[in-house]
Amino acid sequence: MSSSSTSSPSSSSPSSSSAFDGLRFAFGTLTVLPVRVRRWDRGAARGGMLWAPLAGLVVGGCAAGLGLLLLVLGAGPPLAAVASVAVPAALTRGLHLDGLADTADGLGSGKPAEDALRIMKQSDIGPFGVLTLVLVLLAQAAVLAQLYDGSWARGALAAVASAVAARLALTLAARTGVPAARPEGLGAAVAGVVPRGAAPALAAGAVAAAGAAGACLGGHDGVRAALAVAAALVAAQLLLRRCVRRFGGVTGDVFGALAETAATTALAVLALGP
Repeated sequence: MSSSSTSSPSSSSPSSSSAFDGLRFAFGTLTVLPVRVRRWDRGAARGGMLWAPLAGLVVGGCAAGLGLLLLVLGAGPPLAAVASVAVPAALTRGLHLDGLADTADGLGSGKPAEDALRIMKQSDIGPFGVLTLVLVLLAQAAVLAQLYDGSWARGALAAVASAVAARLALTLAARTGVPAARPEGLGAAVAGVVPRGAAPALAAGAVAAAGAAGACLGGHDGVRAALAVAAALVAAQLLLRRCVRRFGGVTGDVFGALAETAATTALAVLALGP
């Protein structure tokens, strides 16, 4: 990786190498897919967080695919919905749900930041975490069951849009100016790596893309899908502000909580209206 060498592969095509390192970082840290992360430096982390919505698209596509397969095989909407909720959990080893539970315990403890962070690092889950997990999973499954029951296409769109919104929330949380609460861990590795201007540009693109995808089902669906992604990002940002004030910055657990909050918010918005 010497900067003076002109014959090495990395120096001959730095942009290509950087892009692939970012992709590996995104899929290697945000999914269980067999992708080896070769670099853990800030440059790879920046690329990984910028590619995070693409990882969400893959996760959401798998979730929608399993739900639709079960519907085709004769299963009812509730089972298809549960499957679509289970896929993102499985593809992330449950880390986002674990982060949600730990963050809920930390916020609910009422203790100073240092003590709250210590609670979040413990392996057990407290009452706030259990209650939050139950409510979030029930809400996600209920919405998807409702949407699958009305239209398989709307259910599939919801599974994909919520997964993309969840990972986009991580991109926004990793933008410049958001500090890490601890000097170690995934939160410290990605905190502040995303350029300030890139995050809102990706957010605007995702909202527009969701609206375009929803519009294929109808005008109201297009508006609802765009609003769902926008509302998901707003909800995640509100939680991010709370966590930064409460803990002094972000952690890996906070990132998980942001992802699940965004996904649940997006689904809730998609369930509203006729």
